[in-house]
Amino acid sequence: MTESEALRRPGGRSARVRDAVHQAVLETVIELGVGKVGIPEVSRRAAVRDSSIYRRWGTRENLLVDALLGASEHALRVPDTGSLRGDLSAFASDLIDYLNTPLGDGLVRTLASIPDSEDTRSARDEFWTSRLRTLMPILTRASERGEVPPDVDGRILIELVIAPIHFRHLLTREPTDPALVSVLVDTAIRAAQTTAHGRPEDR
Repeated sequence: MTESEALRRPGGRSARVRDAVHQAVLETVIELGVGKVGIPEVSRRAAVRDSSIYRRWGTRENLLVDALLGASEHALRVPDTGSLRGDLSAFASDLIDYLNTPLGDGLVRTLASIPDSEDTRSARDEFWTSRLRTLMPILTRASERGEVPPDVDGRILIELVIAPIHFRHLLTREPTDPALVSVLVDTAIRAAQTTAHGRPEDR
């Protein structure tokens, strides 16, 4: 079997190469920062030829996005606290903690700064679609408990909570603390209840 064939296989050596390269990217981000990640350094750490990395990922940006998105999929749990407010608060708090790690910070800065190519756009869209789909049970449980109407727009509700956190982390550098989490969650829940069936006092 040729190296090219091995790299295309979903398991076996292909999986080992992907894991080794991803691990090398993550180690470099943690030790040196996302700006220092380069294919030659990743090649050295992973013991994989840089030509193989270029053939599979094409660019440094594609490699960064693939590795960081893959790592983030396992970094944020989907809480089940028994209430919508508790679930959203727990998730928001975990997100804040993650963004304050080298990997979390590296991910959002990479996504915010990389050129918008077909590959990076596809990877980004796939990640957010998957992330939002993973979080939907929070809204399903909340609807079953009567905390929000069944026709609530789950994506908008989640975005109302997480968007200000990303905004502060990336742009304003203002504090992201429990007080902020409480305000965001309460505001998002009120908005969901209001927009689904009109103003609460009209119901």
